[in-house]
Amino acid sequence: MGDSDLPLSPLAAQYSRVRGLTTMLVQSLSDADATVQSMEDASPAKWHLAHTTWFFETFVLRDHVPGYQPFDPDYHFLFNSYYEAEGQRHARARRGMITRPSLEQVLRYRAHVDEAMPSLLEAPGDAEQLIILGLNHEQQHQELLMTDIKHMFAQNPLKPAMFAHDDERYTSSETPCEWIEGRRGIVEIGHDGGGFAFDCEGPRHEALLTPHALASRPVSNAEWIKFIEDGGYENPQHWLSDGWAWVQQNDISAPLYWEKQGNGRWGSFALTGESGIDLHAPVTHISLYEADAYASWAGARLPTEAEWESAAAALDSGDGHFLSGHDVVRPVGAAQGAGGLRQMFGDVWEWTGSAFRPYPGFRAAKGAVGEYNGKFMSGQFVLKGGSCATPEGHIRASYRNFFYPHQRWQFTGLRLASDL
Repeated sequence: MGDSDLPLSPLAAQYSRVRGLTTMLVQSLSDADATVQSMEDASPAKWHLAHTTWFFETFVLRDHVPGYQPFDPDYHFLFNSYYEAEGQRHARARRGMITRPSLEQVLRYRAHVDEAMPSLLEAPGDAEQLIILGLNHEQQHQELLMTDIKHMFAQNPLKPAMFAHDDERYTSSETPCEWIEGRRGIVEIGHDGGGFAFDCEGPRHEALLTPHALASRPVSNAEWIKFIEDGGYENPQHWLSDGWAWVQQNDISAPLYWEKQGNGRWGSFALTGESGIDLHAPVTHISLYEADAYASWAGARLPTEAEWESAAAALDSGDGHFLSGHDVVRPVGAAQGAGGLRQMFGDVWEWTGSAFRPYPGFRAAKGAVGEYNGKFMSGQFVLKGGSCATPEGHIRASYRNFFYPHQRWQFTGLRLASDL
């Protein structure tokens, strides 16, 4: 039996699965589709493909394979993201100007790096944790691929679809919203040390919870329409000062991608193209400012990170609607008949009212990989639970996503909390 017939090690199988999904996700894109940068917050698909490959070439192959020769020395400058320790890089806001290398050349770059990895995947030694970090990093970029492509296609007057239309398959029905009392007193949050976690998820530590309740499901599109119709975007009473200024300066009157149709109903743009709104699916593409204003209007508030995590810790993080490579990337309504907390994982990232700051005792790792999360712990808020664009198997209760309060091109929604 030749080596090619031997079963893959668990690490090699994971590498093949993650890298293969990334490539599959861009199969329908043209070179032009993969080059355009629709805004500074987004990156071209081609850049995502190259940067995730740069990570393995730079931190794994270069540093752990004697004599490894880079595919192209210029790529180190082109596809570094924010690692100051790795030197100069192409400006983030100008990634769309990288018309060359072509998409075909970037895919060859990926193949070159993949062909150099097998020996390390079978006997990784001290490179194992870097490989696992690289795979989780690539899964983060798979989600960014989906959200960045959606934002880019939404700017095209033709409103092209990336996936087949799915309205009938994913039309949901109304699910009542209930209040579920949360834990109170001293609880432990943060990663418990079992399996992979990003550095910002620890150390595990104690938090104090006062009496509170969480909504049994996220806020729906139908509920958000009531907020709009009640003048939610026109009444400064419910808005943070910065949020109200953002609404006024940017003429915000609905979630991102929503538009009024000729019949007076709301429509939206999805990766399946233009469609009507699924009234009972979770509202998505809202900023923290919008989430906070809605909570105020509803007589509630956003949950804290500790409240959310303590409630989700006993739930199955794999039980949700995620990116799988064979399913539609859009939120769906809650399942009928289930009790308790629903949709804590998948569908939409849920804003919390907690700032993205280090946990007690946090220390960034040494070297370039230590720049991964710690340097961003300023001015951003925590989101929990993952979304329909988060890859299967990537999320957990301790996972901390983070964005600035005005950002909403991700699949971001909210779940209400209330004091008791």
